[in-house]
This record gives sequence, C-alpha cells and structure tokens, in this order.
Amino acid sequence: MSLTLTAVALSILCSWIAIRRARVARERHEMEIHSIEPERLHEELASGQEVLVYDARLPLDVLTNSEIIPGARRVSPCEIIKNPSLIPKDQDSVVYCTCPGDESSLSILHRALAKGYIRVRFLRGGLAAWKAKGYPVELYKESFHLDTGAS
Repeated sequence: MSLTLTAVALSILCSWIAIRRARVARERHEMEIHSIEPERLHEELASGQEVLVYDARLPLDVLTNSEIIPGARRVSPCEIIKNPSLIPKDQDSVVYCTCPGDESSLSILHRALAKGYIRVRFLRGGLAAWKAKGYPVELYKESFHLDTGAS
C-alpha cells in the first residue's frame, strides 16, 4: 500500500514538473518572439519602418523622468491593459516601460496576446536600455491623468 501511494505521488510530481517545464519553455519562446532589443528597434525606426511605439510607464515614473523615445505615444498601463484596442492589431507595435523586469510591458503584452494581437512586442530593458545605448530621447510635454496604476 505504502509503495503504491509513493508511486502515485511520484507520478503526480513528475507530471507536475513536466507541465511546469513545458509552460516555462512556451513562455520563454513567446518572450523571444514578442520582444525586441533596443538596437533592433533603433534600426527599424531609423530605416523608416512603420513601427508604433508606446510609452507605458506609470504616471509617477513619467513625472520623475519626463524623457520619452521620439515619436512614442504615452499610454497609461491601466488604460492599455483594460483596452488593448488602443494598440492597432494591423500594425507593428512596441511597448516599453521602466519597471524592473519589464513588468508593465509584459502585462500589456500578455493581455494583447490573449486578445489575438500578434504584431506587438515589448522593448527589452525599456527606456533605460534605450538610453544606455545612447539612442535619442525627447522631453515629454503633454499633460496626463495622474492615476496610481491600480486597477
């Protein structure tokens, strides 16, 4: 009896590990497909390729650092998560933030992918990675609603 329970428990554990590994591999693959390095985004923009860029930083982050990638449209992460249609489905789009680990960008990406968007990517390392490469930024001068980022 004890041997049977041990075998069943081991079988369940092995199945859980296999499922978890498959999920991690799928998520890693998804992130590779739907991410872009600063160098590649810079190349695409410099070549005139039509890419819509969205600054999805929290409003307080914009207040503390009012720089933005030239041509980027600032959209609150809460707005875009609630309404992914703010990003057009039929155009290449890149979302960036300044969260450690790109949390806001990844939340937006997951929501967009769940809604069938396939032409959206997130900028790896966000605005900090862009600036670290010495790529241009400009001051963001538009007014915006100061939400707290809470849903």
